[in-house]
Amino acid sequence: MSNASVSVCVFCGSRVGDDPDYATAAKNLGAGLAHEGWRLVYGAGDVGLMGEVARAAQNNNGTTFGVIPVHLMQMEVGKRDLSSFVITENMHERKKVMFMNADAIVTLPGGAGSMDEFFEVMTWRQLGLHNKPIYLLNINGYWDPLITLVDHMITKGFADKSFRDYMTVVDTTDALMAALRADFS
Repeated sequence: MSNASVSVCVFCGSRVGDDPDYATAAKNLGAGLAHEGWRLVYGAGDVGLMGEVARAAQNNNGTTFGVIPVHLMQMEVGKRDLSSFVITENMHERKKVMFMNADAIVTLPGGAGSMDEFFEVMTWRQLGLHNKPIYLLNINGYWDPLITLVDHMITKGFADKSFRDYMTVVDTTDALMAALRADFS
């Protein structure tokens, strides 16, 4: 797959959280995607980690593809200066458009929306609907409780052991970029 045809979907918070390392990771990811010549696919917001990753991609001449539902245009400050800007009718359509336009999925720190997006693509993978790589960027252990929950679901018999294999946990943006380069080389 040529660099120009690679698209990475990033799920992340519409807030920056309480640790400045989250915003740093978002900026590093946006810049890293741009430097690789890969397109950023994300939720089209100009706030929180979403805004950080997009601005970093743009500031490094990256291609950006944003998808936002009409009801979040004001709340998430729809970022209209993207390479591509898509407005959907609802959240379900947003997730579908983002997923369909991506070759890999990365989840940065975020809230309930980011978890919803993460578990939807994990569920689709479990059901055999795709084979795209799914990364959890675990900055400073942010996702440790979620990883524990996934392991708990497996231990308690609500998911096969293979469910854990559908996600790759990385602790730094550098490790994430190395893994993505290996995926697309």
